[in-house]
Amino acid sequence: MSAVQTFKATAHLQEGVKVKTSSRNFEIIIDEPQSLGGTDTGMNPVEVLLASLGACQSIVARVYAPKFGIKLDDFQVEVEGDIDLDGFFNRSEIRPGYSDIRYTFRIKTDSPKAKVEEFVKFLESKCPVGDTLANPVNLKLVNVVIENSIQV
Repeated sequence: MSAVQTFKATAHLQEGVKVKTSSRNFEIIIDEPQSLGGTDTGMNPVEVLLASLGACQSIVARVYAPKFGIKLDDFQVEVEGDIDLDGFFNRSEIRPGYSDIRYTFRIKTDSPKAKVEEFVKFLESKCPVGDTLANPVNLKLVNVVIENSIQV
């Protein structure tokens, strides 16, 4: 019996570069700042990616802290990444994605430092988003559906 679970999401382009994304019963509006042609009504896709990494690490921390005997009084992740926009704007052959992503854990706890360090090492190894970013994933377009617009 396999433990593989398939997660799904949709992205529906709205006016301009605003996108309404949904998964299960939840929606997130993703947009670009005005400086990149958007209306600044939401985080942009690469900001959502950073936020997803921090959220995933936070959830893993909450789930596994008790197993390590760590009492989390507070846990916060600060995430930043570098993108050369020349790749996105097709001005050079540089890749359009992040070249570097850095994060800092801010952990408020009374637990001993050695125990926290062991916990952090484990935490980094169990975050699905971090693993997906750090390792190649099979990414492929499986279909293109072309619908004709009916002109009235």
